[in-house]
Amino acid sequence: MKYLYNRRTIVALVMTLMIFLISLVGLAEENQSSPFVYTLKVEGMVTAGTTNHIRRSIEVAEKDGAEALVILLNTPGGLVNATLDIVGDMISADVPIITYVSPQGGIAASAGTFIMIGGHKAAMAPGTTIGAAMPVMVRPDEEGSAAADDKTILFLAGHMKSIAEARDRPGDIAERFVTENLTLSGGEALELGVIDLIESNLDSLLNSLDGEKIELESGIVTLNTSNASAREMEKTTQEKITHLVSNPQITFVLLLIGVYGLIIGFSSPGTFVPEVLGAISLLLALYGLGLFEVNLFAALLMVLGVGLLVAEALTPTYGVLGVGGVISMVLGILYLPVEPLVSDRWLAQFRFMAFGIGIIGSVVLVIMLAGIYRLKKSPIIHGSREFMMDVARVVETIDPEGLIMVRGELWKARSAGGEKIEKDMQVRIIDRENMTCIVESDLKEE
Repeated sequence: MKYLYNRRTIVALVMTLMIFLISLVGLAEENQSSPFVYTLKVEGMVTAGTTNHIRRSIEVAEKDGAEALVILLNTPGGLVNATLDIVGDMISADVPIITYVSPQGGIAASAGTFIMIGGHKAAMAPGTTIGAAMPVMVRPDEEGSAAADDKTILFLAGHMKSIAEARDRPGDIAERFVTENLTLSGGEALELGVIDLIESNLDSLLNSLDGEKIELESGIVTLNTSNASAREMEKTTQEKITHLVSNPQITFVLLLIGVYGLIIGFSSPGTFVPEVLGAISLLLALYGLGLFEVNLFAALLMVLGVGLLVAEALTPTYGVLGVGGVISMVLGILYLPVEPLVSDRWLAQFRFMAFGIGIIGSVVLVIMLAGIYRLKKSPIIHGSREFMMDVARVVETIDPEGLIMVRGELWKARSAGGEKIEKDMQVRIIDRENMTCIVESDLKEE
């Protein structure tokens, strides 16, 4: 009976395990056959990190057979090269791309408008806005920015029109986003045919797009997005770092840390922390500078500013070189970025940051000069009075000369009265002649 009982138990366990495995296989097949879309968020400034994120998302969506890639937009603008690269990747993508301005109250301005126009299907949430894509240039006066040159405006306007027409959208309206700084609400954009629909959330958007036909390079596909699950594509660590350092504001902060880290390190060698931190920050800043358009003249101004600050630290000129360095750095930072698709708000923040860097540089310069002034006014600590009245220990009998230990250093010593002073006795230093301390017995043993 015991044998029969054990056999039944084993059979029951095996049957349970088989049922469990069959359930897992069925669930996996169901998950694979269930429609899904990938989503990613474009928030804040469009940078090289955004480009890498979207490019990888397109590749993954194509490879995994996603029904579509949904780009959720809420951005005031960004870098030109990054935006053009993103639109190029979207145009050549072999997966349906849906651009969606959300959440309610969000915007897709300037560079964001280019990306929004590039989607196979474009949608907006209620209360959102698109447009204001006229390229700008930095001005250091109170206005902060002005329209870019005609060549830049005509090029970007033509490119916007080309993108719109490739997606069967009105090219003349798209062109006005650039030439006239046209801004549209969701209702206006829908009426003019710039977008395809207005939906309050992602689920309703996917349900509304179900059955729509999308023309890809590989052929026409029909969207199966009704009740499709959404899988968010998060940025990788590398994409996050690239996104951070390719932001001009972060780049210049890193540059400032790098320059002053090296200056402090060279001025006070041996600590290694300022040098290492400065070197890492400087390398990241140089990498970031290569990810956006810069003004060559402004770059030369910044190099001059760095050189003057280093010269001030190594050969103090009581602020003459330092002031010139700070001024050159601020002017260089103001004129350095040539990014016509950033917003006026961003430019205002950038100008504020540039002047902030100038203030920080001035404060550091004042601290350096104050330190130099105190050093000049401080009493001389070397010479015959360096160890005056210090107590030392005899480490080699003085008769009349020997060795003493003072402040952790060995010095030659001579008895002031010519008397013999035994080892381990304490003596007091009363004078110094060249490298020989003149001592007298302190009459105290350790």
